[in-house]
Amino acid sequence: MKIGKTEKYINEKLDDEGALLFTLVDPLDYPSPDAAISHASASASNGADVVLIGGSIGAQGDLLDNVTKGVKEKVDVPVVLFPGNIATITRHADALYFMSLLNARNPYWITQAQMLSAPLLKKLKVEPLPVGYIVVSPGGTVGWVGDANMIPREKPQIAASLALAGQFLGNRFIITDAGSNPQLQGSSSVPYEMIKAVRNAIDVPYIIGGGVKDEETVRNSIRAGADIIQIGTAIEQSKNADSKTKLFSRAIKEEGKKRKGSR
Repeated sequence: MKIGKTEKYINEKLDDEGALLFTLVDPLDYPSPDAAISHASASASNGADVVLIGGSIGAQGDLLDNVTKGVKEKVDVPVVLFPGNIATITRHADALYFMSLLNARNPYWITQAQMLSAPLLKKLKVEPLPVGYIVVSPGGTVGWVGDANMIPREKPQIAASLALAGQFLGNRFIITDAGSNPQLQGSSSVPYEMIKAVRNAIDVPYIIGGGVKDEETVRNSIRAGADIIQIGTAIEQSKNADSKTKLFSRAIKEEGKKRKGSR
């Protein structure tokens, strides 16, 4: 499969800046579609390199269509779907994480959902981004919905081996996601040792998500080897989402420049 416009944009930005910020907007987490659109637009204006739209449960139909179309009209960065299932698709997006949940117990999440959605994506001309998706404990909603055999936090080599298998299977991005767990005390993001192990194993762009709450976690995750930090809850629940996005974006760009300088 040829590299599409959105994938090319991501690769070129990584080459130029060293690290990127993706913000995730789940329309169901906002009081109205307009609120979700406004938040996504503000994220792009304050440093997000890509706006992701989707969620594990219910982000579909007219709601997904209207929010995605509204966001697309207001931002100048790619709008990418983060699908929870085969219904989380709309023609108004630039691209979609075409994900295989590599550590799912149920083969539906590994290949069957992808088979069911592929013809529609081709018809709608939504660019598929081949993504190998790995859920790390505690996993949050995505771990439960995806029936994941979640990677133990103290076993980084399991994640690294699974990520490498995902790359060998043809995925051009790898994600390790600890799930959204705002109620948990302390760090619930992907452990730094796991990030290091995955980074050392693979050659494709590496995204981490879930449980990223503060600047320290952002910086340490980039230093450990993440190329892209994917953040949803920490920005959405912030009292000042604009300043939070700017803070995360600045930290990511500063660490990205250091990485480029050390190469």
